[in-house]
Amino acid sequence: MNPSSSSPQSTQPRWFLPLLAGSAAVAPLSVDMYLPAITAMAESLDASIAQMHLSLSGYLIGYALFHLLCGPLADSFGRKTLLISGFGLYVVASIGCALATDIETLIAFRVLQGVGGCVGPTLARTIARDVYGPVGAARAISIVAMLMAVAPAIAPLAGGFVLLVWEWPFIFYCLAVYGAINSLLIVWLLKETVPVKQRFALRPIIANYLELIRHPSFLQVAAGASLNYSALMIFLPSAPFVFITLMGLAPQHLAFVFVATVAGYIVGSALSARLSYRLPSGKIMLGGSLLSVLATTAMAAGYWSAPNTPAALVAPTMFYSMSLGMVQPHAMALALRPFGHIAGTGSSLFGFIQMSCAAFVSAAVGHYLTDSAWPMLIGMMFVTVLALIILQLSARLKGDY
Repeated sequence: MNPSSSSPQSTQPRWFLPLLAGSAAVAPLSVDMYLPAITAMAESLDASIAQMHLSLSGYLIGYALFHLLCGPLADSFGRKTLLISGFGLYVVASIGCALATDIETLIAFRVLQGVGGCVGPTLARTIARDVYGPVGAARAISIVAMLMAVAPAIAPLAGGFVLLVWEWPFIFYCLAVYGAINSLLIVWLLKETVPVKQRFALRPIIANYLELIRHPSFLQVAAGASLNYSALMIFLPSAPFVFITLMGLAPQHLAFVFVATVAGYIVGSALSARLSYRLPSGKIMLGGSLLSVLATTAMAAGYWSAPNTPAALVAPTMFYSMSLGMVQPHAMALALRPFGHIAGTGSSLFGFIQMSCAAFVSAAVGHYLTDSAWPMLIGMMFVTVLALIILQLSARLKGDY
């Protein structure tokens, strides 16, 4: 199949990919914007750092669970209806997070926030697959990823600014406003991209999931990409403890750590989009996975040689985030390539595996994060090495060189 066909820039309005990016950006905003406030939230809610890790895991669990229904519902009732409904729930859950007075309530509303928020990234990828086809989707998703990378760059800066002016609940009020704006834009601008069946039956959903599960290469690519992504979910909630508590970085300066990682992701996404014209998805994905291993190893080496120097961690983290921009869009495109007839369901199962893995890994590492950055670093190295092994062995890649 010619990798140079189906340019994402053609036939669609200029605002189309930015609209998809805005919908997908709800995920990094929900994760990154409250990170500078984690230590303040822990004090306010009388919670430990491990419990604050669970606030991220709760979001990921809700995100993962609804992934199993998000695709089938979108296949039955249409992408647009589900996007509007999901963002409505997201707005309500964000307000609930802002009003929480204890960690248990916060985690509960974070689960609901994940349920509502998962429609944005999931259906943005699915809509790209609907519009651009299996080959063009990889490029479209890379462009969307590059555009939405602005969100995690702005989010921690915005969260830090909110903390300077107001208290942490206003971060979640801002997220509620963002969800409402997205819902309105979808109502006004987005056209449905699939025929609406107006029928939802459990039996075909189970049959579709069984079809995906019985395809070994789908599971292998999804598992490898999920482990690769899990390293990010180890780093993000651990960063406030490592940089602020252990290294003495000012909370308002933590945002610049995340900006640096986002810069790497933007470069990786741009490189991924350009390479997709010349190389097959399998090679780009494997190259990105290898870069992940090298980057996380460099992080450990940097911390070992200079444990009180933030730059020793930040510089290699940029290369890890660059690798994410290379791995994730091509992993999704490869996994869904044989399943155009159930692309929404395939995207749902892929996301469920990814977020479930990330939630478990993040919670496990958070339990051991007490007086050193080593649990974070060892966890990141372990999952990226395992991801590379799985992707290298994947049968899906054999015909994609």
